[in-house]
Amino acid sequence: MTDGTDRPLHRLVDDAPLREPVLVIGLEGWVDAGFGAGAAVSQLVESAETTLVATFDADVLVDHRSRRPVMHLDNGVNTGLTWPAIELLRRQDLDGRDLLLLTGTEPDIRWRAFTAEVVELAVRLGVRLAVGLGAYPAPVPHSRPVRLATTATDAELAQRSGEVHATLDVPAGVAAAIEERCAAAELPAVGLWAQVPHYAAGMAYPEASATLLEGLGRVSGLRLDTTELRQAARAHRERLDELVAANIEHTRMVRSLEAAYDAELGAPSDTAFTPAAGEELAAEVERFLRDLGSSGEPGAGA
Repeated sequence: MTDGTDRPLHRLVDDAPLREPVLVIGLEGWVDAGFGAGAAVSQLVESAETTLVATFDADVLVDHRSRRPVMHLDNGVNTGLTWPAIELLRRQDLDGRDLLLLTGTEPDIRWRAFTAEVVELAVRLGVRLAVGLGAYPAPVPHSRPVRLATTATDAELAQRSGEVHATLDVPAGVAAAIEERCAAAELPAVGLWAQVPHYAAGMAYPEASATLLEGLGRVSGLRLDTTELRQAARAHRERLDELVAANIEHTRMVRSLEAAYDAELGAPSDTAFTPAAGEELAAEVERFLRDLGSSGEPGAGA
């Protein structure tokens, strides 16, 4: 009896020819402040027709006790379950160029085998570039443009892909493992990470999603529509502006963040970021948006 470890982890469903596709890695389960990457991937999936290219064996890769299926009840009747899935989808950009979307749940186990098969499949399908999407909380203000931090398989690709290039050791998600495997296969790969204001990281932050898709477009040459996300970002910015303006401490904190942000871009500054104020604002932002969602009007229920 085999334990299943020697069987392929994926099943190819559609091997139709692709035109120099870009692989976009958008698996759920690792850091995603403001749901920046998740909303960006959802936009890619929902804004154009997609075709299933391959599926991965979630029964082998996913621990269902930590990522349980969703049971659907209708008046007490169990009408079925939606199980965690890992899929490779195909869609095209506005100019008809192909991109592949690796979507679904980040595997719990067998990362080395999984990443090997992802990259082997990418090479087989003619992928020219792999791009991972993510977002993390940072001491930055909502009143400034979202910046992208990068990881990459070589220094030149890192420098032209984003604005923040760090030297540090951090825990990795499976996208980083795919990136490393891409380097071994001499397939260019880059990770784009949106910096989300830490006090707004617990709710949707559409500017992060729009910036990620625009960064994907720049690094890959794809043309993607971010109009809807940009409209949502402007509305969200106005709500945050209103909340901050109502509290002098919050206003000071955001101004400190603005000064620090500008200083990194070359403007002089002698102000410091105050984490306590940021934590307080984060709690108020959550209350503010919760009230907004229940009434449709800023500040209702306060």
